[in-house]
Formats: sequence, structure tokens, C-alpha cells
Amino acid sequence: MVAAAFGAAAPDAARPPAVIAPGVSVSGVGVGGLTSEPARARLRRAFIRPLEFAHAGKRWQAPPHRFGAHWWVNGAISRALKARPAKPVELGVSYWQKKVDRYVERLARRFFVPPEDAALAGLAGDGRPVITPERAGRRVAKELLSGAIAHALHTPTRAPLRLPMKPVAPSRTRANFGPVVVIARESKRLTLYDETSPVRSFPVATGQASYPTPLGTWSIATMQRDPWWIPPPDSDWAQGAKPIPPGPGNPLGTRWMGLTAPLVGIHGTPDSESIGYSASHGCIRMHIPDADWLFDQVDIGTPVVIVAA
Repeated sequence: MVAAAFGAAAPDAARPPAVIAPGVSVSGVGVGGLTSEPARARLRRAFIRPLEFAHAGKRWQAPPHRFGAHWWVNGAISRALKARPAKPVELGVSYWQKKVDRYVERLARRFFVPPEDAALAGLAGDGRPVITPERAGRRVAKELLSGAIAHALHTPTRAPLRLPMKPVAPSRTRANFGPVVVIARESKRLTLYDETSPVRSFPVATGQASYPTPLGTWSIATMQRDPWWIPPPDSDWAQGAKPIPPGPGNPLGTRWMGLTAPLVGIHGTPDSESIGYSASHGCIRMHIPDADWLFDQVDIGTPVVIVAA
């Protein structure tokens, strides 16, 4: 009986470990001819390597655990042991989508290139506006990058993932820059340009010597039809004055285009005799019909360049 017992147990103890059939692969990693432990080690080495990224001459890596990645190696090895020769087997992979999204958002912020709008750079020698060209920006295509990371986690390939980028259009181009107002303080002329092409020119009144119209590049900040005239605070020349409602006697006429220069604006005036002179307290006065027309051609944000000549 003892001999029979040893005789029955000996074949099981000597049984060789199961070998995966030739040509079998797990998600692209060849494991044919291997037993379970070497196959398991090969899969782990292949998939645990960090993901690689490349953009704009920079390269960096991110370990898979950053995305909460987990590979179901034991189940894949079990299926590989049962697979026929040359049969591919899929490796189950899981990861946290929120972690992928957070990483993608971080890269999107890091590599965002904002667009540059066309901008007023000054005036040319002939007084025409000089407008710099626009430049498109670039942003990370987050959906595409998220999908590329997910695909990389499912494969042993660790070729650099190049960030997919999309253009970001500027909001203002040189072709649609719009109106520009140029005021020659000493010449008492206001000229409206469409981009760089002159449209109309008007005589104006500018500030007195003691209240000069400020030079520089400003923009229209407020626009009012039939405005009230409100005495400027802390102004010695307006001490004791009271607000004036809209109407024929309003010193602002029927239109007010306030500039980013403090207490300065372009407006109509009932005092037509002042046009062509340095007569205001810093504002730019126009004939009322001219101010009405200009009001309809400009917008809040329209640049206003005031030069000395």
C-alpha cells in the first residue's frame, strides 16, 4: 500500500508547469512559450513603464499610477494558458477618468498660447493709423489628448504622445479692426478712419491752455444720447453749477462719447462759434450734426488718438 501510494503521487509531483502556446500575445506583448510567472513579469514590465509626452521641444514622463491605472494581469495569464497557438489575448485595463481629465487640464493651461488681436501701434508719418497684424493662438485639444492617454494605457507602446493642438482665432483682425478716431489738437481737426482709410474729417474745438486736451491714445468708454451735463466734481470752473437736462441749452449737445481720459469726451456743442478754437475745459467739441453722425460710426472701445499737431 505504501508503494502504491508513492507510485500514484510521483507523476503529479513531477508534472512540469503549464506553458503558454507558441505565438500567443497579450495586448501586443508576446508570451508564447513562457510559463505563468515569466509571462506575468513580462506584462508588468511592459505596461508599468511611464507614458512619454512631447511638445514644442520639451519631453516629459508621467507614471501610469498617476492616472490610477491597473492591469488585470492574472486573468490575462489564465486566458493565455488556455489559448490556441498564435491567438491574441486582451489585457483588462482600468483607470480613473477624473485623474486623466485633471492631468489633461493641467497640460492645457501650461501650453495654452493666447491669440493676439490686431492692435493700434500709433500713427504713420501721414497721420494714418498703424495697425499691427493679428496672430492666432493655440490650445490643447483636450478630448483628443484624453483619448490618446487612454489608448496608451491599453497598449505597451510608449512612443511619445505629441500634444494635439487647435488654433484659437483672435477676436480682432487687421481686416476688421474697425474705426479709429484721430484728433489733431493744434490743427483743431478730428478725422475718422476705417482701419487705415480716412472716412471724414471735421473741425473741432479743443481745450484751453489752462485745461489742455490730453495727448495720447485713449478709447471711447461711454456713449450717451441726449446726455445730462453734470458739473465735474472738484473743478474750480464748475463751482456752484447745477446739472443741465437734455435740451437746446445743454453744453454737451445731443451726443456724448466719453474717453478713458478722465473727464474728457467728444460731444456736440450749441456754441458753434467755439469750433476751431481752444475753448473747452479739455473736451473735444463738434458741431451737433457732426457729433450725431460720428456717434453712429463708433462703439465703446473705439481707439481715439490725440496728437499735438
